[in-house]
Amino acid sequence: MQLTPRQKAILDIVKKEGPITGEQIAERLNLTRATLRPDMAILTMSGMLEARPRVGYFHSGKKPGRVLAEKLHRIQVGEVKSVPVVVPEKCTVYDAVVTMFIEDVGTLFVVREGGLLEGIISRKDLLKTTLGGQDIHKLPVGVIMTRMPNIIYAEPDESVLEAARKLISHEVDALPVVRAVKGQDGSTGYEVIGRFSKTNITRLFVELGEGDY
Repeated sequence: MQLTPRQKAILDIVKKEGPITGEQIAERLNLTRATLRPDMAILTMSGMLEARPRVGYFHSGKKPGRVLAEKLHRIQVGEVKSVPVVVPEKCTVYDAVVTMFIEDVGTLFVVREGGLLEGIISRKDLLKTTLGGQDIHKLPVGVIMTRMPNIIYAEPDESVLEAARKLISHEVDALPVVRAVKGQDGSTGYEVIGRFSKTNITRLFVELGEGDY
């Protein structure tokens, strides 16, 4: 990994004076903390620095990338999931488009009574349907959604690394985070309790870089 002169200077300061806060590092370099933030994120995510809340940064002594890998194995999906955006199966395609626009998401989860997962609709699904000339004011989303068991999902106790692999390997923008529940008839359903998306991963990387994890 090729470091910039400023990143090398940060490493030297931390080696000599760590643990040291981001504000103190910024003072040593006569820069603002905001200016240093991208450099601190790179050094932390590479494993060259470690950060502890209310303590500061210190030199890890580990190989680049080792710290990040350890953290991604340790952090669970349930810790970083966001609020799911759901619609009922009888919702029309038109209403689904409006919901997706208002909520600013790329994936909607279709649920039945009790919040149990029935299907998933992507931005691509809605685009194909609206361009197909069908009456989207009357067409229910249940006609176009992907149904179980063809839905890839995440569970709250699995690692973010494993969930991120699912996003990449299945080429999707978001996964429903679910909890298995038993029905009165003995069947297993999946209650939607969150969403795990590329945005969650990006936010986590920023937080890792700033030492919030």
